[in-house]
Formats: sequence, structure tokens, C-alpha cells
Amino acid sequence: MAQILVVDDEVGIRELLAEILADEGHSVALAESASTARRLREARRPDLVLLDIWMPDTDGITLLKEWAASGQLTMPVIMMSGHGTIETAVEATRIGALDYLEKPIALQRLLSTVKRALRDHDLAAPPQLSVASLGRSPTLAELRKRMTQLAQSAAPLMLRGEPGVLPELFARQLAAPGAPFLGGDDALADAPTETLARAAGGILFISDLSRLPRPDQKSLEFLLARANKHRVRIVSFSSVDARTLVERHGYDAATAARLGELSLWLPPLREFAEDVPDLASQMLAQLVEARLCAPRRLSVGALNALRHHRWPGNLAELEHVVKNLSMSALDEEISVEDVDRVLAVHAPQSAIPDLPLDRPYREAREAFERVYFENLLAAESGSMSRVAEKSGLERTHLYRKLKALGLPIGRRDDG
Repeated sequence: MAQILVVDDEVGIRELLAEILADEGHSVALAESASTARRLREARRPDLVLLDIWMPDTDGITLLKEWAASGQLTMPVIMMSGHGTIETAVEATRIGALDYLEKPIALQRLLSTVKRALRDHDLAAPPQLSVASLGRSPTLAELRKRMTQLAQSAAPLMLRGEPGVLPELFARQLAAPGAPFLGGDDALADAPTETLARAAGGILFISDLSRLPRPDQKSLEFLLARANKHRVRIVSFSSVDARTLVERHGYDAATAARLGELSLWLPPLREFAEDVPDLASQMLAQLVEARLCAPRRLSVGALNALRHHRWPGNLAELEHVVKNLSMSALDEEISVEDVDRVLAVHAPQSAIPDLPLDRPYREAREAFERVYFENLLAAESGSMSRVAEKSGLERTHLYRKLKALGLPIGRRDDG
């Protein structure tokens, strides 16, 4: 049984559609205007909306545009009209409507369209963040411009950044609309020729180069050699540079160089912290829309508390915290106390990090140095001058040390 919202200013049509759909086992809510439809959509989160185009307060096309612009078009919408034109139907589908029904609506046409809409909606992936919907900070605005420019190339691209920056989120922005995007843990699971066939005309995304075992590295070499022929662009992510991939992770030097033919640094969350309230609200709204939690909203105090957290785990940590809040808050409004409670669980422990004390001295020292500089970079928000000052190292020596450890270089332009 699905929850269906019928929006039409004619009472006779509303009641007839409600009777037909109820006989099919659906739960039906009725709205006579756009204002009522907005309220019911927010309160009930319908699985499907039947939306009339011509209404007295706000027409259906305008309401559809409003839902699309605000990220609320998470359910299939079927437009209805007795006075529509082909141009109107085309505009509605361009905005995001699934289909268009002309009045008087034939019974079988109605039922088949509703059935298909609900089936396709069930098969659809849950809503995800997209780079286009991420905040308005100068940092992300500049990143989007660079990605738009890089999207015009077919050359391999290596995304770089700290752990937790959610590189797949950015990699998806590089794919053309409707083009294949093959990523995740199973990107290299199939035989290379099958992988190329599945990704043809799109993007093959490798989520963490430093974790690929040698057999998968060999598969990647095969894919790189044949990607152009199949019109496949290989986009990868690595928290270390190409040289480190060769020296410490066993990559063939030519393969590492080819993977890093183009590179793009993904900023840590602390560099666009002003966007955290918007990001958190979007993440929470998506959990609610996907019905993974009860209706929730973040209070102003909660948003401010999230804004001022340092987020050493970047976007992945924010995503985890928001999910925790959505599941564990006792009230519909998530309070600052809720945020403090959840963030306390994520606070770094004062205990000594788990270091490989059973390893040879050189390996143990290197592991300690990596933990030391990771924490220092996070504490100083990537400021190389402050890291150099705190560590007592001259900056040129510091750059060499971070590069040898495979750690990202912070900001070089501070005073």
C-alpha cells in the first residue's frame, strides 16, 4: 500500500480519484490547492503525487518547480490537466514530473501509470547529496568551477584529500547526465573487459588507491590501457601522492603517473565550515525523505554547535553524526544538548594511539610521526606556518617530512 497525494481544485475529480485509488489498497490524502499540498507533502511524505496543472492559487507547474528547487521532489509526480498542451507536458517532464495524464483520465491509463510510478520509485536509489547542492562558500564555489572545467577532459583524474572527504560525491559530478558511473567496492570485481563494457561512455571510480591489493592494481593497469577505446574515464582518489603509491604501495611507476595525469585537491570540511549548517540540514532531510528516521529538524543552537566543531573526519564524520542524531534524538527538534551528546562520542580519545610497537624501530617511528603530524595538521587547521612553529621544524624540512609520510601539505600561503 502506498501513500498518494491527490491535488486538484475540483472536488468531484478529487473524490473520484480517491475512491479508485483506495479500492486499489492505497492510502489517499486530498488537497484542493497548492498551499494545502505543501502542508500535506511536508506532514505525510507521500510516495506519489497526482498534481493538477490549473489551480486557483498556485498552478501545478509552479509548485513542481518549487519542489524541484528546494530538493523536495523526492517522490514521483504525475501531472493532470484537461486543458494542457504538448508544450506544457514537455515542460513538466523537464522539471521532473514522471508523466502526464489528460482529463478525462481513462481508468486503465490511471492505474497503469500509478503502478509504474510506484514500481520505479521503489527501485530508485535513496536521495544523495550532490556537489551542485553543496553550500555557498567561496571554497566550494571555486571547486565547482574547477570540476566543471575538468569534466570536459577524458584524461584520468586523481582526486586528492584527507580521509573522509567523500570523494565519490565529487566524482559523480564529473559524469554527464545519464552516463554510467561505476564505483564502490565492486568497481574492480568483474573481469576487466566486463567492467569496461559496464562503464562505457561514463566514469569508472576507484575509491582508494592506497588500499588496492596487487591483483587489483594489475586489473587497473589493464583498464587504463584500454579505457580510451571504450570511452571510459578513470577517476580515482588517494590520500597520498603518486610517488608514495609507488614507494609504499607497490604501484608501477607508469601506472601511478598515468592515474595522476590530472589531479584535484578536495578541501577538508574545516575550510568550508560556514556550510556545515546547510549540509547537516540537507543530510537530515534526506534521511527523513527516505523514511530512515522519524521527522526531525535541527534547532538553531544545534546548527551552531555543528558549525563550530572541528570535523577531523570531514564530511564522512558529519554524515555519521547527523545519522546518529536522527536516530537517537527523543524529540522532533534536535537540540544543542543532543549535538553535544553525540559529538562527545566522536571526541578524540586521550589515550595513546594504537601504534605498532611490535614492529622494527624505523617502522614504529614512522607510524608515530604520521599520527603526530596528522593531529598537528588537524589542530592547526592545515596552517603550515603554525605546524612548523609547533613542531620546531623549518618549513622546507617540514614539507619534505610530510611528503615522505604521504600526508597532504596544508596551506602554504599563510603568514
